[in-house]
Amino acid sequence: MILKILLTVLAINFLFTSATFAAPIPLRGIVEGFYGKPWTFEDRADIMKFCRVHNLNAYIYAPKNDPYHRDKWRVPYPSSELNELKKLVDIAKENGVRFTFAISPGLDLNYEGKEGDRDFKLLIQKMDSVYNLGVRSFAIFFDDLKDNKGRHHEDGAKQAQFLNKLQSEFYNRHKDITALITVPTEYFYQDMLNGKKATNYTEDFESTLDSTTIVLYTGDGVVCDGITDEQFSAASKLYERDLGIWWNYPVNDYTVTANGKRNAKLALGPIEKLPRAKVQAIYFNPMGQVQLSKIALATGADYANSPEIYDAQKSWDKALKEQFGELAPAMKIFASHSQHMENNWAKVGPADGQNFTVAANLLFRQLRKKHTPDFTSLEKQIAEMQSAADTLLTRLPQKYLKECKPQLEQFKRIAHADKIALDSLKAGKLDPSLKNLRAEISKYEPDAILSELAALKFIDDVLKFKF
Repeated sequence: MILKILLTVLAINFLFTSATFAAPIPLRGIVEGFYGKPWTFEDRADIMKFCRVHNLNAYIYAPKNDPYHRDKWRVPYPSSELNELKKLVDIAKENGVRFTFAISPGLDLNYEGKEGDRDFKLLIQKMDSVYNLGVRSFAIFFDDLKDNKGRHHEDGAKQAQFLNKLQSEFYNRHKDITALITVPTEYFYQDMLNGKKATNYTEDFESTLDSTTIVLYTGDGVVCDGITDEQFSAASKLYERDLGIWWNYPVNDYTVTANGKRNAKLALGPIEKLPRAKVQAIYFNPMGQVQLSKIALATGADYANSPEIYDAQKSWDKALKEQFGELAPAMKIFASHSQHMENNWAKVGPADGQNFTVAANLLFRQLRKKHTPDFTSLEKQIAEMQSAADTLLTRLPQKYLKECKPQLEQFKRIAHADKIALDSLKAGKLDPSLKNLRAEISKYEPDAILSELAALKFIDDVLKFKF
């Protein structure tokens, strides 16, 4: 009897601890905040349903290339677009999603004098127009206001005073509105610092801003390799409030090629390396490719619902299986070569083709040290890559294929060239066709990039290898 009672108490304690341990982030969702062609109404309606299924409860409407959101923020929405927004707001409500309407007026907002009064009135009118559609959550963004030399000339105190005035007048008039959300001009931690202290802008913005306003930031950088609990704590301490997170993955609008094409590389990996500590809000910024964004977004939902026990790899495997069914093994091979995003200022996502890189490095060490080379692992992986490319190109549903066909075709080219490269190493001499295959891959790189430091690098390494 005593044993039975003890087991019962332990079971209750376990359930209570687990529930506490895995508490979800209160505001968790998606910010449509990327540059380039915005999502369609159908895309957004689809993502609202996705949010319901994955227990995401928030969405911010902030497409950079919606002219009425940013460049022409003063101009009222045409009636046709208001009608569409109304439908979207209704769909969000049906799916339990808080619809936040964002405006980015910072490019030319006036803060003082007659022009300041006029701009404030116009902003209120824009907000009223969507309030009448049923919107009860608003955001004002001041991000990306730097000149071509990376400088900004914003006044943090004036921005905060403007937001406080908005809070006072608009929010007091509409008592059913949730807390205002903002993104400051200095929205990543390293940009907020001057040495070890806050910059003048950040100090003025933080000290002036109403304490109820939710401030979003992106981590130590605009696109960074994760946020530790310590980093999150340091940034929140700088603001003397718990910050919210705008997480720039799987967004890919900064992967701009030499010919100016955006979105050439797809971010198909899991969300990873985010705080386990208490976070009040997190919004994941997706790709323009709405269907393929769902891979990372599903893992982000798992994280946001249970930060303390989140396992990125398990979540990624689950997302692939749920979304692609029997095609999941092939999709996993393709996605594993297109998950890391990096340039001279951005770095995020798991390394591409990690198993491929390990096998290639081992093979080159064996060859250079005149040891008996083991080609087995790379042979198997390359064959699987070729099979995956063929399978997905012929069987992937059209809604996915239209978002990744150039990348899949490039993946097939790379896998074929990898086979020729490996055969060259086995034969002990370079197959002359490899140079032509590499040139063909280069020809398509403006439209499709993947596995730069893994499968693609292997081709380049073989071309440079001294046979």
